[in-house]
Amino acid sequence: MFICTHCDTQQLKWSGRCVECGKWGTLVEESGVKGVGGGKGGITNAKPAPVLKLSDASAAKVSHKATGISELDRVLGGGIVPGSVTLLAGEPGIGKSTLVAQIAGVQGSSYYASGEESEGQVLLRFERLGIDPKSISFSNSVDVGGIIASATALKPSMVIVDSIQTMMVGEVDSYPGTPTAVRAATAELIGFAKASNVPVLIIGQVTKEGTVAGPKTLEHLVDTVLTLEGDPDSAYRLLRAEKHRFGSTEEIGVFEMTEKGLIAVDNPSARFLKERVPGPGSVVACIMEGSRPFLVEIQALVEKSFFPNPVRRTSGYDANRLQMLLAIVSKQAGVKVYDKDVFVNVVGGIKINEHAADLAVAAAVISAINDITYPADAVIIGELGLGGEVRSVPFLERRTKEADRLGMKTFMSPKEIKHVRQLLK
Repeated sequence: MFICTHCDTQQLKWSGRCVECGKWGTLVEESGVKGVGGGKGGITNAKPAPVLKLSDASAAKVSHKATGISELDRVLGGGIVPGSVTLLAGEPGIGKSTLVAQIAGVQGSSYYASGEESEGQVLLRFERLGIDPKSISFSNSVDVGGIIASATALKPSMVIVDSIQTMMVGEVDSYPGTPTAVRAATAELIGFAKASNVPVLIIGQVTKEGTVAGPKTLEHLVDTVLTLEGDPDSAYRLLRAEKHRFGSTEEIGVFEMTEKGLIAVDNPSARFLKERVPGPGSVVACIMEGSRPFLVEIQALVEKSFFPNPVRRTSGYDANRLQMLLAIVSKQAGVKVYDKDVFVNVVGGIKINEHAADLAVAAAVISAINDITYPADAVIIGELGLGGEVRSVPFLERRTKEADRLGMKTFMSPKEIKHVRQLLK
């Protein structure tokens, strides 16, 4: 079996180029499993696995240990579970090392192993964040076996590995960062965590395509996958749980990047609207991130185009979705946009992934074209159909409660707005 070291695709025959990702010279041979099949020594002669009635089993009780970081505990459902393995992924410079440094600081006797930075670089970060490093042990090593041996002797409250792409296992003849090396290193750390009941936090880098670097199987090996995301030009960061065996994946944490590190934002809606100036092209939408409603400002700028193909640019919003909304606005509301450049921005670095913001985006575009200013206390919520009809959205009551809490009294939702043409009034 041949495996691509870039995308982890498996192929039966070797070739110079991977058929999946198109990279050259990335296929390496990986030995198969012996004894598989119906022959002598195969799976047909294997010893039967122990079987029991599921109704006779007892449900495992999971205890969470609070980290002291409120937004992180919210995402993890109360804190880190002893013996769990957590993968923290994010783009370079997004704040992963800052977050793990803060976690190490509040956890006490943590063991920090880094294959990317020296002890001087890590110490400088701790001092910048105002964290006392006396109770933190450090190793500048890439040998997983040595790291586990040190962790076994130290018996820390947590083991932090930065990053998994730099780690290697002595028994595995493979370069760090390859699928084989990353899988082997992760498997060794998982074995240590389960045997010692010490939680392990692994940092994973993210590629340009937005996927966790290394084999995709890494995400299936660990117990929890956290992603830290946000616009590098914005101070806000969002922490999500893409996978969590010990709780829900619907919670989201909001942080603000400051000189003292990542600060938990307890009232995100008020923070996102703090600098808003009402005017044409500016509307407020209420979106759901997991189970939390957020009020965000959506801005639109529309200008006459001087090119054969008008420009459509978005920040924090799906560009393809915007194209569809522009067609609906043009066809169903009679607002012509075929000769105009349209720019849409979600303030604060937030990325909107739900259709409940359709009506707000359409309102921002119509407002910018017709020079309409909606009331400063207006919140626009609704999904648009191709016929211009406004459709209901989930959690409408929760959204309106959040808007009311922030003093927004004018609601433009599917209850009040039935068609996109009503935005012109």
